Amino acid sequence: MSETMMPHPIAIQMTGISKTFGKHLAVVGLDLTVQQGELFSLLGPNGAGKTTTIKMLCCLLRPSSGTATIMGNDIQKAPLAVKQVIDISPQETALSEHLNAWENLSLIGRSHGLAKSTVRKRSEELLQMMSLLDRAKERVRRFSGGMKRRLSIAMALVSDPQVLFLDEPTLGLDPQSRAGLWEHIERLKGGKTVMLTTHYLEEADSLADRIAIMDEGRVVVQGTSRELKDGISERKVMRIEADGLSADVVEGLRQIYPEVAVVEGGVEITSDDVDLYAIQDYLRPRGVTVRSTYLKQATLDDVFLHYTGRELRE
Repeated sequence: MSETMMPHPIAIQMTGISKTFGKHLAVVGLDLTVQQGELFSLLGPNGAGKTTTIKMLCCLLRPSSGTATIMGNDIQKAPLAVKQVIDISPQETALSEHLNAWENLSLIGRSHGLAKSTVRKRSEELLQMMSLLDRAKERVRRFSGGMKRRLSIAMALVSDPQVLFLDEPTLGLDPQSRAGLWEHIERLKGGKTVMLTTHYLEEADSLADRIAIMDEGRVVVQGTSRELKDGISERKVMRIEADGLSADVVEGLRQIYPEVAVVEGGVEITSDDVDLYAIQDYLRPRGVTVRSTYLKQATLDDVFLHYTGRELRE
């Protein structure tokens, strides 16, 4: 096998990993593989089991059954070895707000046993990368929510982990701060293996190399964003906004196409073969004025609805 065809080494391998709390099944039989250098997202609503999964992988919770390996180290048999190659930016930021950014990073770096000079060098690089260098001597209590999230990620990177876990990194941020943090996370791709949990559809869509959608403790589907969307959109959906669409005209369209739905301002036609010109040729002599037309693209919300029967909302 040539070098270009060699598969990427595995960073995270989950095999039947489950977690129960009493009678509650929090995570059920996950089988997932994450490649080195990949940004892999666990997408799902609150309570889907994403954070519980992260806690098991970080050796903070013991699985009820199954196991996982991180860079070849078993999370149950070699937890200390696992902790030497990972770090996490948790859902709730663990910052010392009475300290400044430099001091928070130094505290974490020294707790990892790093030399003072190494911590200083790494801290400066990370503060620069996270656009915090000009505020580095300011107490963290004065930081905005977005700044605190960026500092939390910087603290998780001080030890230079091979695998980074980001648990709901943009939770509670406004859209502008969220988009800004995405840019910083994007820079980690390829250099680190990143597992990201989120319930924001657009976050997983924008950042992840691959996505596993979780619901009620189970993975319902996984793949790239494009693969997930293509898997449910074999047929085309054409939306037509028009004036003069009478019930008779709509019924006539239903004689031509298998699915015609009346929507606000027009119709949506679903078919394996939607021909815009043929539709216009049908509508024009019947006094219908077409205002706009476009092909609808499947979204991750459509994927979630397809596999779970309900929409994913914040």
